[in-house]
Amino acid sequence: MTPGQLGEVLGLPPIPSGTWAEEALYVSPAALRRKEAPGEMAARLRALPGIAGVRVRGDGFLEIAVAVPGELVAEIGPVPPAAGGVPPWADLPRTWDNPGFIVRFAHVRAVAVQRWAADLGVGGDFRPELLAGRWDRAVLRSLAEVHGRRVSRDPGWAAYTEQLARAYHDAFERAPALPAGDEEPSALHAARVRLARAVRDVLAEGLAALGETAPDRL
Repeated sequence: MTPGQLGEVLGLPPIPSGTWAEEALYVSPAALRRKEAPGEMAARLRALPGIAGVRVRGDGFLEIAVAVPGELVAEIGPVPPAAGGVPPWADLPRTWDNPGFIVRFAHVRAVAVQRWAADLGVGGDFRPELLAGRWDRAVLRSLAEVHGRRVSRDPGWAAYTEQLARAYHDAFERAPALPAGDEEPSALHAARVRLARAVRDVLAEGLAALGETAPDRL
């Protein structure tokens, strides 16, 4: 179950909640907005495939846990560039003290992963259930916000792309998408390459909205 699929059922994008370290959780006020009994909507959601559980909070909001959070990667792809404004960051310095460098370098890394994966023969069917590690789930948690950002009057692309970029840098360094040395390419590598592609696409979208063309190299 993906955010897009949930949004179709709920009538508005669900809001990711928590860290997702143990449970991939969304929160939604959909029942209140549609004037439907929260318990009835919760029962309908529980019957859907890919739903691990639904809880009704005291305020009437629904907490929806999905079974395979990695499935959201499959619905993220390139989008047409949005009209941008003035980029909020300077090009220099190209250090970790510059949020602009952090975001641009994350895009460069995600692009490079696609190139290196092709050279190393990483491929095969995408198995979203393999994106279950701590660092993978942190990236997924950040990616889950993109639907809500797109429809928001104030999407906050600068802060969001920095958040996503930082999560991806951690995953790039601690949960490699590429085999090292004599290691054989695995289905987990392929899943992480697909995750990197989603990061690439969302960062490119955010940078375009901020008036920048996402770089492939620095």
